[in-house]
Amino acid sequence: MTETTTRATQANTAKHINDPFGMLNYQMPNMEVPAQFREMTDKGVAYARDTCAKAKVASEQAADLLESAYGSVAKSATDYNLKLIDFGRTNTRAAFDYANELLGMKSPSELIVLSTAHMRRQFDIASAQNKELYTLAQAVAAEAAGPFKASMSRSFDKLA
Repeated sequence: MTETTTRATQANTAKHINDPFGMLNYQMPNMEVPAQFREMTDKGVAYARDTCAKAKVASEQAADLLESAYGSVAKSATDYNLKLIDFGRTNTRAAFDYANELLGMKSPSELIVLSTAHMRRQFDIASAQNKELYTLAQAVAAEAAGPFKASMSRSFDKLA
């Protein structure tokens, strides 16, 4: 009896492995596809492949463009930050020099003269530093935009 039950269970299991959802396995009828339809689908597939290839090339160019722009911007940003640090160092030295000179003051009139001279000097220094930072920021922006400009120019040349 056990042998008979085992065979029946194995047959049932085999049936479910071959047809797990209990659905019949229908074969598609062999139909002849019209030549125009086949031609149209072939053109569609070729167009899709061509578009994918162009998209791949464009994305690779965009990645290269971003990489080159990032490299130049990173270097320029480092230069800008170093300039800011240098300006901070210069301004800190000027403040300590001013404090040291204040310690040697003997009269209020000397204090007013020294303070006025210090403020004038600091205003001139700050103006020069701002001009230098402005020039540096313009150079950074121009350098960052350079690769994008060149890429856009090439793109428009291809279109024309």
